[in-house]
Amino acid sequence: MEFLDLIRKRYSVRNYKSESVEEEKLQIILEAARLAPTAHNKQPFKLIVIKTSGNEENLKRIYPAEYFVKAPLVICACALPEEGWVRDDGKNYTEVDTTIAMDHLILAATNLGLGTCWIGRFDLKAAREVLNIPENVLPLIFTPLGYPNDKERSKQRKEMNELVRYEKW
Repeated sequence: MEFLDLIRKRYSVRNYKSESVEEEKLQIILEAARLAPTAHNKQPFKLIVIKTSGNEENLKRIYPAEYFVKAPLVICACALPEEGWVRDDGKNYTEVDTTIAMDHLILAATNLGLGTCWIGRFDLKAAREVLNIPENVLPLIFTPLGYPNDKERSKQRKEMNELVRYEKW
């Protein structure tokens, strides 16, 4: 698949089949995140892979939407601020790096016919409790991972001229 076609194909899946994700596909998806570029190549993130079966009630504490626990897996991307590269002005790039890794993971999943849904609005306290995440680690993004059981939805995007500015060289 051409890269722009892959990006166009990706959408937020909110209905999943109960079908398991094959281990080899999961490893390819995790490898895509591992290979993501990070500032100064620090890789200041951890991924937590959670099987939803048997964990539905605890996962619903983190994010209560029914589709969140319908996918066979949920992945949490955590930022490790103490390990990230810090620019001279004090800007820590850990959250940027973690976001890039999650984006690679999500695009790899789409390429393999799997669905995801980027979730940034979740209960931070519940995430820490349920997943036993220490205070120096920041749960940043969640996504369910599984085979879509819905139809691709159209996306609303701004026009190019609203997003890009060209400077004279």
